[in-house]
Amino acid sequence: MSTSRRSADATAGSEEQSEKPGSDKRVPSRAPTNVEKLRGLPWGVAWSVSNSVFAQYTFFGSVFILFLNELGLDKVQIGSLLSLLPFLNIIAIFTASTIARLGYKRVFLVSFAARTVMAALLLLTPLILAQFGAGAVMAFVVAVVAIFGIFRSTGLTAFYPWLQEQVPDYLRGKYSAIKNTLASLASFLAVMVAGYVLGADPALSRFMILIAVGVLFGALSIWAATRMPGGAPQREAKAASSLRQMVSAARDRNFVHYLIGFGLVTLSVGPLSSFVPLFMSEQVGLSANQVVWLSTATLLGGVASSYLWGWLADRYGSKPVMVSGVNLLPLLPLAWLLMPRQSPWNLYIALTIAVAQGFITTGWNIGSARLLFVRVVPPAQSPAYMALYYAWAGIAGGLGQLLGGWLVDASTGLEGQWGFVHYDAYTLLFLLGTLLPLISYWIFKRVRADSPVTGRQFAGLFLRGNPLLALQSLVRYHRARDERAAVTTTERLGSTRSPLTVEELIEALHDPRFFVRFEAVVSMARHGSDPRLTDALIETLEGEEPALSTIAAWGLGRLGDRRALPALRRGLEAPYRSVQAHCARSLGSLGDRTVLPLLMERLTAADDIGLRMAFASALGRLQASEAVRPLLDLLCTSGSHDARSEFALALARILDQEREFVQMQRKTRSDPGTVLSQKVADLRGKLLKADRCPPEMEAALDVTAETFAQGNLEEGVRQLHEALHLLPADYPGGVGGPVVSECLKRMEQYGPQRLEYVLLVLLALESAGERD
Repeated sequence: MSTSRRSADATAGSEEQSEKPGSDKRVPSRAPTNVEKLRGLPWGVAWSVSNSVFAQYTFFGSVFILFLNELGLDKVQIGSLLSLLPFLNIIAIFTASTIARLGYKRVFLVSFAARTVMAALLLLTPLILAQFGAGAVMAFVVAVVAIFGIFRSTGLTAFYPWLQEQVPDYLRGKYSAIKNTLASLASFLAVMVAGYVLGADPALSRFMILIAVGVLFGALSIWAATRMPGGAPQREAKAASSLRQMVSAARDRNFVHYLIGFGLVTLSVGPLSSFVPLFMSEQVGLSANQVVWLSTATLLGGVASSYLWGWLADRYGSKPVMVSGVNLLPLLPLAWLLMPRQSPWNLYIALTIAVAQGFITTGWNIGSARLLFVRVVPPAQSPAYMALYYAWAGIAGGLGQLLGGWLVDASTGLEGQWGFVHYDAYTLLFLLGTLLPLISYWIFKRVRADSPVTGRQFAGLFLRGNPLLALQSLVRYHRARDERAAVTTTERLGSTRSPLTVEELIEALHDPRFFVRFEAVVSMARHGSDPRLTDALIETLEGEEPALSTIAAWGLGRLGDRRALPALRRGLEAPYRSVQAHCARSLGSLGDRTVLPLLMERLTAADDIGLRMAFASALGRLQASEAVRPLLDLLCTSGSHDARSEFALALARILDQEREFVQMQRKTRSDPGTVLSQKVADLRGKLLKADRCPPEMEAALDVTAETFAQGNLEEGVRQLHEALHLLPADYPGGVGGPVVSECLKRMEQYGPQRLEYVLLVLLALESAGERD
């Protein structure tokens, strides 16, 4: 079992059951409040950190496996001995009700104190070896491990129901991540020290030093556990009731599916953790201290990823995190299988795989444990469910150790190479470790999730946008100290375009500081389409803050989510003209043709130039041909240069020439003669191709192009006006006809002072030529 599963999440206290004075009626122990739970968090962390060092130096981790190997145990014996610890979990089924009546905390403390004493007995190993020989040492170690396992099993049977009541569900993933990070860091340092103490060729006395240090940390962990409140006796717990609850739990299909999937993963991970150190030593060629260093790399991967996994589990649900770990687990045995043999690069390759192992297994541990507590196990029936879970975990873990030892022993002598793949006594074990997680994935698909986020959606969080920049921005967002910093980090959240930042953007939308809220709306629009962002912007649009409603209307148009159409239509009736204008523009950008009649009506009825510009823009985007005449009238009568540009652009959009109009308008600001000359020459060629250019008109257009090229705009406009009067009477047809007629009239009236008419007439004829 991993360190994260052995670590306590204890965070709060509860009062033991008491009796009312003068009454035989018992008062049930109350559950800890969230305040009490939060107050107990540091003691849970302290327990986990000290217990992780104890685990690394005694019965868990590579130190104990190398210790057994030093004593002369073969692989089958090591596997059998290691299987004792999980197999003894079966006693949970028979002791759950008694433990509940005695009190979870009380039983846990007594059992773990006795467990630590049994670990201390390992210090007698050199003395027994010297006095009685290898056979006696074997019997002694088996006895110590067995009795240790009994106390451990009893303590953990009490611990798991106690654990469920100690941490608020909304913090469980994040707290477990912080706790596991610190525990992994402690384990990392412990293993580094172990590698240094053991050296390349460790003697038995060096193992004794590490075991003694582990016992001291075990005692420290018990002291920390005494400070963890909660775990009061459950006087009402009875054996018969507990048995009925276990039967009920065994009929819970969701729970059973979880147990099956969990068991398959345990069968895969358990023996790999036990025998990979021997594989690295025997086949890959690493020394004993290098094998121990691999554990530090695994812990490093866990430390680096724990908080991320916990944060993801709290935010997006336990199941996506768990399933991600399950899907990644098969990569580890495949990587070990493909490792070269006796290569100078082997240590670095193994360290890289070990870091990945820490990353993957941490995700699996955090996700599966959180799902168990939050979704799979009903709190009211926690003792029965947890007893079955713990017993099943022990059976699966024990079988895994036996199976691993048997496979390795049965494959002894298997050596060879197929292509670049080496096969040996550990190959079957690696193949099993690849297959079982794949099977478990299909089992876990039937387990109910604790969030609506699917595995595919969860994977998409890291495939869209820039996830690394998103995570960095999230850290900066939560550390922002003033409004300026908050605005800057909010802008970065949107620029990442990553789904990971959606929650923070929505949170920023409710910030008490106006400029942070304003930037949140802008950043949402930059972010890209997401249903949650659309809903948040709709809520802002329909709020009572016109400045934000206006920018929210713009943002909805930029996001492009048509789910916003009803809200934008309602926004056309808003009491604020700025909101109406931006809703109209967004409806146009979203292609909502249902509002065409209303936009046409308001285009001429509105007495506000800003609204007219907005309605014109929307009609242009919708390519409403019926708006050509009103737009031409507005273009003629408007005294604002910006308004005329907007109306001209709307006409260009109806002609499907938006890009050309914008480019020509930009260029005419600096060198109008050259631009118009080139455009007239292009028009001449297109009209000739369409057979719409009489010879006299062709000559006139050549002269006009040359006049524009010389920079004589006034004469060029006059010549163009005369040349275009030579067009056939029926050309161009459609929407281009009214535009050309109006532009010719206004060119004669304004000359080069209103170049938008020159641009529009050229674009209208070009559009007609393209249609021909």
